[in-house]
Amino acid sequence: MKKAEISLKKLDKNAIVPTYASDFAAGADLYALPGDDVAIEPGQTVLIHTGLALEIPEGYGGFIFARSGLATKKGLAPANKVGVIDSDYRGEIMVPLHNSSNVSQTVSGGERIAQIVFIPYLAADFIESGELNGTKRGVGGFGSTGTN
Repeated sequence: MKKAEISLKKLDKNAIVPTYASDFAAGADLYALPGDDVAIEPGQTVLIHTGLALEIPEGYGGFIFARSGLATKKGLAPANKVGVIDSDYRGEIMVPLHNSSNVSQTVSGGERIAQIVFIPYLAADFIESGELNGTKRGVGGFGSTGTN
C-alpha cells in the first residue's frame, strides 16, 4: 500500500510515534504520553496528551476516531466523537477522552487512546441560490428512505 510521509515533531522526548496495527489499517494508533496514569471518572472528560505535533499536508485533515476496543471495553472515546485537525495546525495533538461507563477507568501512559485517519477534503465557496436541483428524495429527512 502506498503511504504518504507525514512530518512529526516530538514535543516530549517520550512521545510515541503513531503506528498502524495491520498492513491495511486505515487509522494509525495514537498513544497517551508515557508517564503517569490518568483516572477518568464516569461522565468525565479528560484531555490526554500525545506529546506530538504533525504537519498534515494541505488538502487533507487529520480525523481522530475512537479505538473500537477502548470504546466498547472501557467506555472511553473522544468526547467530540470525531476530532478534526486542520492542515495548518502545528500544536500538540491531544484527545479529549470521555468515560461513558459507570465506573472509573484508567488510561495508562503509553496506552493506545485513539486513531488518526488522513482524509482529503473539498473546501467550498458557498453560493446562495433561490432554488436547488431536485432529487428523488427531495426534502425527506430522518428515516425518509425507509428501513429496507
